[in-house]
Formats: sequence, structure tokens, C-alpha cells
Amino acid sequence: MELVAITRTLADAVDRLRFGAPVTHVYNPLRYAWAPHEQYLRRFGERRGRVILLGMNPGPFGMAQCGVPFGEVGLVRDWLGIDGAVQRPRHEHPARPIEGFACTRSEVSGARLWGWARDRFGTPARFFARFFVINYCPLAFLEASGKNRTPDKLPSAERAALYDVCDTALLQSLQVLQPTRVVGIGAFAQARAQPICDRLGIAGGTILHPSPASPLANAGWADKAEAQLRALGIALP
Repeated sequence: MELVAITRTLADAVDRLRFGAPVTHVYNPLRYAWAPHEQYLRRFGERRGRVILLGMNPGPFGMAQCGVPFGEVGLVRDWLGIDGAVQRPRHEHPARPIEGFACTRSEVSGARLWGWARDRFGTPARFFARFFVINYCPLAFLEASGKNRTPDKLPSAERAALYDVCDTALLQSLQVLQPTRVVGIGAFAQARAQPICDRLGIAGGTILHPSPASPLANAGWADKAEAQLRALGIALP
């Protein structure tokens, strides 16, 4: 499967990158949570001509735990039907242990995104007939305190090297998936995707990120996201 090969190459490329202070720990779930991630790609990533929903990077209690983008553990296991062995990162932060599918902390962004998909579409088959969710960057970055640091807050040289390999993987993935539109989940993802979409002649767009750090997202995120999707011409059931 082409998407699996692209993702394996991306995992190798980001492993070769180096990051300094204030980042002290870097998690690559494409390594230690590869089994469930590969399940996700093989089960739901084959279809072409869908809308791609593009996120930024793994959350500490989502994809960092279970290998699935926006991966609220309960919804990944019980709604998507994905499970599998999750190892431990080589350099684990004591305040952010990787517990895999035993993690009991909620990834709020994932609960909102996949909860919306479940409530709106009912079954994964109906959702994935129309949409596919991927992340731009596969790495999670942690500071000494355990605080999450997003890719856009990295030093410029580190950021440029990271963006270079992630842009390549996104370009290759979109060439395989041939989406009708790429919708950034938040402004960062839309900004990274738009030049690639322009190059490939794919329509872009953005919806509100479901992060609890966004006051707008904390009041009716699903309704707002649906309104934005409809404004882009994306019909919903």
C-alpha cells in the first residue's frame, strides 16, 4: 500500500532530525505505535477522491498514545475498531508516560472530532466514504515540565527541517489519495497544506480546531465546524 510506504519513509526522516531546548523529549508514534497506525491506514486509507481533514501533530493523550490521528483512545478502540500493541518511546518523559490503549486520560480534541464523526455518520464506513483524517507532522514535542510544544513554536532552523520532510510526505500522500479538497483543522494545518494544494490543483479550506485551548471550540464546536464545512460546499448527511 502506497500510503504505508510513504508513512514509513516519513517515520525514518523525522527520526533523523534533532531538536534542542526547550524541547527535551520527542515522541514518534509512527515507531512505538506503528501497529495501530498501520491498521488505520490499511483499513480506512485506500479510497481516493474524499475530503482530507488535516491536523497539526499528535496530542499527548491522543495519537501519542494510540497511533491514530486525534486518537481519543475509547473512540479509536470502540468506534473505529482499532487496537494493537503499543510500545514505549526510547526516551520517555516521566510526566507523560505512554500507556497505549490503557490510557484513561481524554484527548479532548479527539473526543470532539471523532465524537462528531460518530454522531453525524453513525458508522466508520459512512464517515470514511467521505472523509479521511491525517496529521501534517507525526511528532509530539515535550518540554522539561511535560508541557506540549507545537511545531510552529520550534526554533526556525528546526522548524524548517521538520517542515521540509513533512511537506514531502503530505505532497506524496495527496498524490496517492487524490482528494477533492484538503481542509485544515485549524489555521496551522491549512497554511502548511495550501501551497501543496495549489501545486496539485486541489481546493483548500479550514475549520475551527477542536482544542479546548480555543474558547470558540468550547461552545458548540461541532455546529461551528459543520457550518464551515457547508460553507466550503461540503454536504453532510
